[in-house]
Amino acid sequence: MSSETIGQQRLARRMARGAEFLGCEVAILGGAMSWVSERNLVSAISNAGGFGVIACGAMTPALLDAEIAATRALTDKPFGVNLITMHPDLFELIEVCKRHQVSHVVLAGGLPPAGSLDAIKANGARLICFAPALALAKKLIRSGVDALVIEGMEAGGHIGPVSTSVLAQEMLPEIADQLPVFVAGGIGKGQAIAGYLDMGAAGVQLGTRFVCATESIAHANFKKAFIRASARDAVASVQIDARLPVIPVRALKNAGTEAFTVKQREVAQKLDEGQVEMAEAQLEIEHYWAGALRRAVIDGDVENGSLMAGQSVGMVKDEAPVAEIIATLMAEAAEALNARAQ
Repeated sequence: MSSETIGQQRLARRMARGAEFLGCEVAILGGAMSWVSERNLVSAISNAGGFGVIACGAMTPALLDAEIAATRALTDKPFGVNLITMHPDLFELIEVCKRHQVSHVVLAGGLPPAGSLDAIKANGARLICFAPALALAKKLIRSGVDALVIEGMEAGGHIGPVSTSVLAQEMLPEIADQLPVFVAGGIGKGQAIAGYLDMGAAGVQLGTRFVCATESIAHANFKKAFIRASARDAVASVQIDARLPVIPVRALKNAGTEAFTVKQREVAQKLDEGQVEMAEAQLEIEHYWAGALRRAVIDGDVENGSLMAGQSVGMVKDEAPVAEIIATLMAEAAEALNARAQ
């Protein structure tokens, strides 16, 4: 048997659990990136054997309804929908997913609100949640989630305080035997995928790596910024007011990064003056990001918009079709697993 085949077989065995859970060929979840993870990229990832995920973000139920229908028109393969826990219309969005018989729902942004977990599971959908700490992971497992994503601070967009490698070492030995666990954050090469699979992960989630896919609708300026950037250009936002616990966001440094600091001051002042409640203040921050991201992704304003990117951005060298990106990652992972078998 050729060494290439041995590596491929080892990879297929390690990915089997995650692929079976997702209903796809390759246990790679597409990271849900607002404005980027829409019908075109999502369907392309699913059509290439991975598992595309629609980023609902700040969408209204009507917009999500249209997006799911449009995605379904482009692929007959399974895909998921990522919902934000703090969305004011969360339960309506869950209903939209139910109507479309979405097979997997990913809940992001903290613990699921009361009743949301049951509402999703009652629809027959499988529920995937993010767990940035072991204690939270155990709590989510007890509450009945079907799978977890452990995402390190190297990721793009909203991030926690701990690195992917530390989370994987701490959490996989404790929970990987109980349910499928997908590792995310800073993954740009197949060698890293092989490493996390060897540690017990059922698969991985990648976002930054797919931004410059040919099928991605991200503006040419946005893609150019990614291709030019190095890992150190993707920096985490700074929280300026302890009373406004803003989840840090990792993005490429630009004028928009500075604008966010100004925005925080504005919102903190509104809190001081009693103009807004805490939940409203946090939602205003969330809407800021959605608007800033749209300016960069859709309009191409890479100076003032938000260039959300993970530290793996330094490994994004060119624009390529999704199928080619996934094939390259799989070949690298198989080669790494084969080398370990020698």
